[in-house]
Amino acid sequence: MNSVAQHRNRRIIYVQFTNPAAYPPLEHSARLLAEKGWRVLGLAVVADTPVIMRFADHPNITVKELPLPRRGWQRKLCYCAFVLWSLAWAVRWRAGWAYASDPLACPAAWLLSWVPRLHVIYHEHDSPSFTDHAAAPTPGLMRIVLWTRRRLARRARLCVLPNEQRARQFLAETGPDVRVHCVWNCPTKEEVSDPRAAANGRRIWILYHGSIVPARLPLAVIRALRLLPERACLRVVGYETTGHLGYSHRLRETAESLGVGGRLDLRSAVPRHDLFEVCRRCDIGLAFMPRNGTDLNERNMTGASNKAFDYLACGLPVLVSDLPDWRTMYVDAGVGLACDPDDPASIAAALQWLLDHPDTMREMGERGRRRILEEWNYETQFAPVVDVLTSKKA
Repeated sequence: MNSVAQHRNRRIIYVQFTNPAAYPPLEHSARLLAEKGWRVLGLAVVADTPVIMRFADHPNITVKELPLPRRGWQRKLCYCAFVLWSLAWAVRWRAGWAYASDPLACPAAWLLSWVPRLHVIYHEHDSPSFTDHAAAPTPGLMRIVLWTRRRLARRARLCVLPNEQRARQFLAETGPDVRVHCVWNCPTKEEVSDPRAAANGRRIWILYHGSIVPARLPLAVIRALRLLPERACLRVVGYETTGHLGYSHRLRETAESLGVGGRLDLRSAVPRHDLFEVCRRCDIGLAFMPRNGTDLNERNMTGASNKAFDYLACGLPVLVSDLPDWRTMYVDAGVGLACDPDDPASIAAALQWLLDHPDTMREMGERGRRRILEEWNYETQFAPVVDVLTSKKA
């Protein structure tokens, strides 16, 4: 391979029609590659929101932002502009690889695989349902997206899915000869906290972070607070989605009506580094999913959900939904408990058990923290993808 080809092959362009910095695994992979000497260019379509997530600064990472219009025909034009913008930057920047991470990026990535013939990694964080999406496509555009998704999967050097069941569904939809690998959405080793101190009788903070929606944070959690001692408090750090605007206000109203308003701390979303600082000051992490979910993504979230991994990285035991896959992954591993997320009494009983057994609670968190260091970290999970990117056959 001549020097020009080597130069191109160590330049990778991240293509995604949502802000890539809102997806921790993308930031992890970009940083891991940058630290190995790769030049990374992220193309971000950024909506005008109170908190705009951005990659942490790194000399080998550059991010270009395209503003997302608020509504209507302007968004359709924005999508067309995004495809052409991606092509222009790939040619101008002389990229060797494209890293596409969103079904809506498939048309752009498929084009880049032909012109200028980039190698492609396709990493699908959310399988296509297009619900509650700020730029939900029209039926015509959705057909184009799904058509290019199937063809991109066959051209990609590797397709990455965050969950084994989703990977099997992806193969069923795209073809059995597609090369697929499962990479869980774990934190990096650098994000793992030091061992936690023993409980000291202070307030016990139960933490939830992420999208503030009924499916992930049901009102039953607020009602469970009333069944627990006053030292049990709930901290919520996150953001509302377009489909559930005002839900934070409903949580606050419910807490006030039940007399536990002073035990609810609602905070806006913060950058990931700041989020981990908050996490380290809490004691128990909530990672709930609906027990009767119908959406493919909701039904298959073990490995795909970064919440539980983030909590464990900070030494927090986790409370998860009583679902077979979640119980196997976290309860059987001795790092958490399970409950019915729709039943306040079930939630309260699990939390009360942890409050009554503070030493065991700390041991569960420490067991999870070590598991992140040894196995459930992004360096380990992403290593097979790095092998593909650095293969001489590329």
